[in-house]
Amino acid sequence: MSQVKTVLLDNEAVQALADPGHRKHRQVIAVVEALAARNLRRVGSARLVVPTAVRVEAGWNRRSPKGAVLNRLRVGDEPLDGDAANRAAGVRAALAVSVADAHLAATLAATTKPHAILTSDPDDLRRIAKHLGVELAIVTI
Repeated sequence: MSQVKTVLLDNEAVQALADPGHRKHRQVIAVVEALAARNLRRVGSARLVVPTAVRVEAGWNRRSPKGAVLNRLRVGDEPLDGDAANRAAGVRAALAVSVADAHLAATLAATTKPHAILTSDPDDLRRIAKHLGVELAIVTI
């Protein structure tokens, strides 16, 4: 895969980044740093993104002190607006995935390619990528 432009975070990746006591915290930090370092050696850098439905599922409130690590990483929100909701609803109907996974799918369709995703649920993400016909580097945490 060529240089990753967008790195999406799934629920457990958000939880692990937000909580230094989470058993996967160091692993996710290392992966994020490795992706950033690899991209900085090339032109440009990857954008860290979390769909807002995933952020809600993970319990990340940007105003809470627990969100400080994520806020420092400048993780961007991908909102669940009308267009994203329509795309997500179509994926949810076709694949019977969760609302958060459907919003991940809508985000994949709407953000700069190529993509990588940090997830603890690679099987659903493979199904989503296949359904959308998108190239996706899945990093299992």
